[in-house]
This record gives sequence, structure tokens and C-alpha cells, in this order.
Amino acid sequence: MSSFSPKCSLPRLYPILDAGLLLRNGLSIESFARQLRDAGIRFLQYRDKDASDEVVLERAALLRRIFPPSDSCLILNDRVSLVRATGYDGVHVGQGDLSPAEVRAALGPGVLIGVSTHGEDQLREAAAGPADYVAIGPVYATRSKEVPDPVVGLEGVRAARALTAKPLVAIGGIGRMNCAAVIEAGADSVAVISDLLPDPGRRLEEFSRMLSE
Repeated sequence: MSSFSPKCSLPRLYPILDAGLLLRNGLSIESFARQLRDAGIRFLQYRDKDASDEVVLERAALLRRIFPPSDSCLILNDRVSLVRATGYDGVHVGQGDLSPAEVRAALGPGVLIGVSTHGEDQLREAAAGPADYVAIGPVYATRSKEVPDPVVGLEGVRAARALTAKPLVAIGGIGRMNCAAVIEAGADSVAVISDLLPDPGRRLEEFSRMLSE
């Protein structure tokens, strides 16, 4: 049974707020989040690889105030143990984190679970498990990870589409110029991180245009 609720239906554009990336670029987390909100975003993943749990909880609370549970869906990256404390709607885990089955056992049926995969074996396993959606990538070369996984390309997206009926999110190096091709290859949604910077309002307008053509 899927944990997708109406407010958490997977959008065509899946924005990720990467706190470390913002701070390295001299950008305010709060200001960036408010710009996303003003631009109409109601589904957002919060990613914070380097901060302590205490800092993550503080920043998560800030984002929850900006994106209230009444109309917004917030996904926490990796920190399964903090999901309940944040009041977030879901969690996204990687291959080095708890498995989706372990996450479901820990958090119960009401939490949205996404899982990253990087090839067919991982994707088959994810498709058979309790994850609500599956991410495939990196589609293109990306600088958002210190040690990126091998690029899967559009062929990887097509192969993933053939292997699962679950909602499919493509991630990795996706921007305004290539997002439409990724959707055409079979992804239901494209995750975007760095190409939202530095002006998310303007960038989101451009993404909307590219994805609607």
C-alpha cells in the first residue's frame, strides 16, 4: 500500500534543498526556502549531509514552518532516526542507509519512503520492497556528491522504467536543458539540486516551461 497522500503526490519537478551546497555558495537556507515557497513549491526534500543531528533538527523545524503540514510535503534525506521528531512526511534513503524494509518497520505505514538506486540489481530489489518511489541515477555527471556513482545515462532511465511500475525519480546532473529528455526517457519526476541556484524563482519558471513543452 502506497504512502502517497494527495499533498505528497510526486511532482514532475522534485526540488532538493541541499543545505551544504547553499552555505558553500553563500546563500541563506531560510531565504532560499521562502523563494521556493513563493514560487509554488509544496514538495521538497531537505538534504544536509554534514550537519549534526541537532543542527538538522533546527533547520528541519525552520523548513516545516515555511512548508506547513497542512499543504506541504517534506522529505528528510537519510536521517531516519529524526523523521518523527521533525514531523516530516517522508524519508529518502541511499544504498548505505537502512533498507526500505527496515525504515518501514521503524516508522510504520504512514511515512513516504524513497530509495536511491544506481543499477538494475539495486532497482529490482527496490521495486520488490516497500519503498513508495524509486530514484535512479546519476543520469548525468554531478558535483553534488563527493564520490558520485557511475553515470547511468538516459538508457539507465529507460531500463529502470521497464523494471518497475513504481513512481520513478531521476537524479544527477539534471537541469533546465536536459530535464525534458529525462522525462521522455520514462521518469515520472526529475530531482534537481544545483540548477535551482542562485535564483530559484526564475529557475523554476524556466523548468516549468521546459517540462510543459
